[in-house]
Amino acid sequence: MFKTQVKELLDNALLERDDLFLIDFSINTENHIKIIIDGDHGLLVEDCMLVSRTIESNMDREIHDFSLEVMSAGAASPLTHKRQYKKNINRTLSVKTNLEEIEGVLTDATDDAITLKWKVREPKPVGKGKVTVQKEINIPYENIVEAKVMIKF
Repeated sequence: MFKTQVKELLDNALLERDDLFLIDFSINTENHIKIIIDGDHGLLVEDCMLVSRTIESNMDREIHDFSLEVMSAGAASPLTHKRQYKKNINRTLSVKTNLEEIEGVLTDATDDAITLKWKVREPKPVGKGKVTVQKEINIPYENIVEAKVMIKF
């Protein structure tokens, strides 16, 4: 009952802002509510406050003693939703599949797969020396074990 009520309030808050989406939602045995959200165009503290206020203002603390934590996924967190890939187009990702690990620029994110591009130095086909070659790969989401945005300074 408590979890259902919180989830309904959370869903209503996210309906008000269709650019926000849920990454994770949990309630532990001590009624600590943990909500992780993200946004198509990034996430502001005000966005977390909106979700928090929507839930807190509609819950009766006389009936339910709870704590509430609403936060962003964080820059170092793995990408878990297709919408996160779409918002990170043109950024460098590190993607692990069952076969390999690739670091490249995310150039596309469809409903089925992502496309990464990167450059490598390879031996020339003829003669000595190396040449820079542009590589590209299409990776279906179901083949991705883990993907993270590489933060460059």
